[in-house]
Amino acid sequence: MVTAAVLSALAGCALAAAQPPAGGGDVVQTLGRIGSRVEDYYSHAQSILARETVRIERQQRDMSTVGRVRRLVYELNIEWIPPSDDTQAGEANVVRQLISVDGRPPEKGDDDGCMDPEPVTPEPMMMLLPAKQADYAFSIRGPGRTDGRRALMVDYKARAKGKAEIKWKDTCVSVSLPGWSRGRVWVDPSTHDVLRLDEELVGMFEFPVPREKTYAGGPIRLTVERSDSSIRYQTVKFREPNETVMLPRSIETTSVWRNAPVPRVRVTQTFTDYRRFLSDSRILPASPP
Repeated sequence: MVTAAVLSALAGCALAAAQPPAGGGDVVQTLGRIGSRVEDYYSHAQSILARETVRIERQQRDMSTVGRVRRLVYELNIEWIPPSDDTQAGEANVVRQLISVDGRPPEKGDDDGCMDPEPVTPEPMMMLLPAKQADYAFSIRGPGRTDGRRALMVDYKARAKGKAEIKWKDTCVSVSLPGWSRGRVWVDPSTHDVLRLDEELVGMFEFPVPREKTYAGGPIRLTVERSDSSIRYQTVKFREPNETVMLPRSIETTSVWRNAPVPRVRVTQTFTDYRRFLSDSRILPASPP
């Protein structure tokens, strides 16, 4: 999903959903292992809470800050619907509850900022689920390293671009671009846990500003020039019972717009204070690293 404001632009990209990919046996086997690990991740993550801290910074093209930096804190968890006859692919969503805005308790309207994360969003690794892989072309890039760890790099790209969907709310515009992304996944070569996921917009997307949204001297067309994101994962240990889970550590997104008064937005999301639900409704914090 690409989201922007005419006066303060933000972009991010939605992926299309996905039949098993064509390719050599190594690719098929590797994707099978990755898909199984992602399903296992979702089954564990749905019992875990986290604190998400979001920092939204509007910038000029030279990366100097425009206005104040918006800071949001959420309590976050993942809702997972496993594959079944009714939902063949399975579905995972990130669910957020706003805790604070710029260091104070939220007030009415604070959860409606143009550039704020939505209360419910698709979980980023869903396209790696076995039933969603077919709409992407995957290739094994080879061995690499990320954050000091050995990794296997797998590249992907949507097989087809979907139709763009543009929605306006006051001066805020959201643009859905299914299939307009490509990316790279770093996985642990032994466990096939995802260690990092980078994604970028393929090409640029230009669209007109409706007449009722224009103003004197304002743009009549907007262009999404670039949208890059990088998700990094970390090992989190729990006790009673002992369990180790690979969970998100941070997400960094940089978006660049043409013709927008604020042409660049950087969003940083960090994840801390992991806690786990147990069957008797107790919540236990993660063990110290």
